[in-house]
Amino acid sequence: MRRVDEAVAAAPAGVCFEIASDVEGWPEILPHYRWVRFRKRHGPGRGLVEMAAWRPFRLLRWPLFRWPTWWVSEMESNASDRTVRYRHIEGITEGMDVLWEIRAEGNGHTRLRIVHDWEGPRWPPVGGLVADMVIGPGFVSHIARRTLAGVVREAEARAGVVR
Repeated sequence: MRRVDEAVAAAPAGVCFEIASDVEGWPEILPHYRWVRFRKRHGPGRGLVEMAAWRPFRLLRWPLFRWPTWWVSEMESNASDRTVRYRHIEGITEGMDVLWEIRAEGNGHTRLRIVHDWEGPRWPPVGGLVADMVIGPGFVSHIARRTLAGVVREAEARAGVVR
């Protein structure tokens, strides 16, 4: 399974990276995040991080229920190339590699891109199929798009963009 989700912010790349790599602050700006906490730190933006989010399900505009998601990742952020990498080591998405790329596009705009690569859960013979058809689009990309939208909203607010 490979999922690529992107968004463009009318904000400087440095501001976008600061927000994207400050995962402990996500629950304050991203209402779908239940918690984010470091189990172990190996420096700024590096360590073993536990994350939990809600995946809401709706009928038209009415909420039906929220499905709890949870995972633990090895995280490494790199300010010089504005990337954040994760390797999921616990949870249903164990083995997933995630790459955040934050690139200035000019005119004060920044592209935020998240790439998720995963072979799927260890459920022979259907793990890859479940990842491609259910978990990838229904959970991974859904949560990633909400996360990107929230990071963009916060970055533009910090940059003083009025919409």
